[in-house]
Amino acid sequence: MRKFGLIGYPLGHSFSRQYFSEKFIRENIRDCSYDNYPLESLGKFPDFISANPELCGLNVTIPYKTEILKYIDETEPGIKEIGAVNVLKIKRIENSIKVYGYNSDVTGIRESVIPYLKGNVKKALILGTGGASRAVRYVLAEMGLKITLVSRSEKQGCITYNQINPEIIQQADIVVNTTPLGMHPDINTAPDIDYSLLNEKHILFDLVYNPEMTRFLKMGQERGCRIIKGMPMLISQAERSWEIWNDSHL
Repeated sequence: MRKFGLIGYPLGHSFSRQYFSEKFIRENIRDCSYDNYPLESLGKFPDFISANPELCGLNVTIPYKTEILKYIDETEPGIKEIGAVNVLKIKRIENSIKVYGYNSDVTGIRESVIPYLKGNVKKALILGTGGASRAVRYVLAEMGLKITLVSRSEKQGCITYNQINPEIIQQADIVVNTTPLGMHPDINTAPDIDYSLLNEKHILFDLVYNPEMTRFLKMGQERGCRIIKGMPMLISQAERSWEIWNDSHL
């Protein structure tokens, strides 16, 4: 039995186990399973890998997408710039274990935004600075957008929420929420920006997928914004994970 799964903490919000379990049934894949593995501390990771010899691949979620890098032997190109990994491929050769790191968020983000990034889309406002934010920044910078990062606390290269003035919002073409704000069960929360400044020229992209229509997206839609939901991105990155795990050349 080939085993796959998700590590992070906590994992109550994850859709991955249901998605892959349904995929295995739908596609008649009988030799695989997918489980959640909540790790309270990433320091337990080496022992966890050793204790599960059938484990072939893992997804990585909050809060370990950056910290996991210190346990990875090799990474795909671009990981150094992104600074985050969300897919692990585990290879066992005789008595050695090798862990390879990838970022399928990049695929999901790219496929989600490409249809919208046409014409005059030149500036992005990215809310949040975690692992998902790093992937968004990498993709949008690759596409030539000028990026402003927003953090709750003061950090180099970022502004804080109380530093977002009307000009910053008005000049942004796409606003991306990479924070957990609005995720079930806290569905009435949203990033602290002035939504009255949004209009039909803005694109709002929310990486939160549960609920599909978050408060962030609803308030943008009410102002005439085009919106990009998180679920298609999530499905795209999950399918990219499956490709990585099953590609003998990776």
